Amino acid sequence: MEAIVDVDYLVVGAGAMGMAFVDALITAAPDVSVAIVDRRHGAGGHWLDAYGFVRLHQASAFYGVASTLLGGGRTQTEGPERGLHERASAAEVCEYYARVLARLIATGRVAFHGLSEYEGDRRFTSSLSGRRFHAPRARLVDARYLSPDIPSRTAPPFAVDDGAHVVAVNDLVRLAHAPAHYVIVGAGKTATDTCLWLLGNGVEPEAITWVRPRDPWLLNRAVVQPDPAIFLGMAADTMRAAAGATSADDVFFRMEDAGIMLRIDRTVTPTMAKTPTLAQWELDLVRTIDDVIRRGHLRRVAPRSLVFADDSTVRVPSDTLVVHCAAEGLKYPGLRPIWAPEAITPQPVRVGFPCFGAALTGWVEGTRDADVEKNRVCRPSPYSNTPTDWAAMQTIGGDASLAMSGESDLRAWSNTTTLNPVRIPPERAEDPAVLGATARLKEHIGAGRARLAELAGLAHP
Repeated sequence: MEAIVDVDYLVVGAGAMGMAFVDALITAAPDVSVAIVDRRHGAGGHWLDAYGFVRLHQASAFYGVASTLLGGGRTQTEGPERGLHERASAAEVCEYYARVLARLIATGRVAFHGLSEYEGDRRFTSSLSGRRFHAPRARLVDARYLSPDIPSRTAPPFAVDDGAHVVAVNDLVRLAHAPAHYVIVGAGKTATDTCLWLLGNGVEPEAITWVRPRDPWLLNRAVVQPDPAIFLGMAADTMRAAAGATSADDVFFRMEDAGIMLRIDRTVTPTMAKTPTLAQWELDLVRTIDDVIRRGHLRRVAPRSLVFADDSTVRVPSDTLVVHCAAEGLKYPGLRPIWAPEAITPQPVRVGFPCFGAALTGWVEGTRDADVEKNRVCRPSPYSNTPTDWAAMQTIGGDASLAMSGESDLRAWSNTTTLNPVRIPPERAEDPAVLGATARLKEHIGAGRARLAELAGLAHP
């Protein structure tokens, strides 16, 4: 027997994208009803399974839902990031989403079905009671399209021989004794966080080997801040760097010279451009790790050796702990129209800010009728993997931003939420620093975007 869930929308996934969509939708359309389904027990998505020492890599103000600021809008007053905006811990993010979900449920228009598996065809089953549910008239919203893999829920992408010691990054906080040596596997933000946490807790750099198949470009956190003069100034410098570049790599070298991009080893040209943010103090710390292995992907871990894809072998001490940080955090399934007959699929709209894209999608859904019109004003933007991908992301995301900014109501709404990185609060509208940054951006954006489109192999008007 199926229980009928009589709602207007069935949202699958209570992570960042799903929550941002629902929050904006019910604000824009006060008469709609929503059921949210998630396999986890609460809202927050992968944050409920995050490793204990993780923090947002970006400012808290850029994350969450449009109606509710994450954190207090504060800048840090002490420590190595003094003067930069606060960044929430995993516990703070989870508590935030619990509060947001409670508020949504309290409206009487949102129901949450946790610990439930979506089975397709608007049907889902409770993993606790076994009860089956069906929302026959609901419009489906698939908020799982870009859901990240995380180490605690993903097997290592390499074989593990008997006697080898391998743990997911989450298990580091539960170690019973200190190994003689650590091997960190992964080149992304999780691996970087892990190295920083170990170093910050007294592990000597000489006790760490970092298997880094590709070196990453990283955004300097100091220039990605919820201050329009800083953010728009960074955008202007980015477009100026792009306008004069001879290649995608050259764009990044020029941004590095402008203080926008960072790389761990200045003798290596990074091939990965997912561009999470990093602070200068973090960069200085991870640079103390000298034992970096660049032999491609790790294929097998044995008790005293690491075997790589090229069949080369690296010896490690017998008491070595290998830390799996190599889950696929960003996904690249390809862009699809956000509105399609089978489902609404939230995706990033403005470059690199998925929460804003999902919130904008919810707002557009609540304020417009025709899917053709919705897709015209709210276009998906991809994530990047390589420098060339990054040029494409900037081009496609820039076009999406222009489509949205051509709508006066969307411009007005976007300026009300800190999720929008180019928001200019009314009290800052005449600030000389903001006006100067805006003028510089206007000066360089045309040539910069044209060059990025060329480097990405995309046509540009």
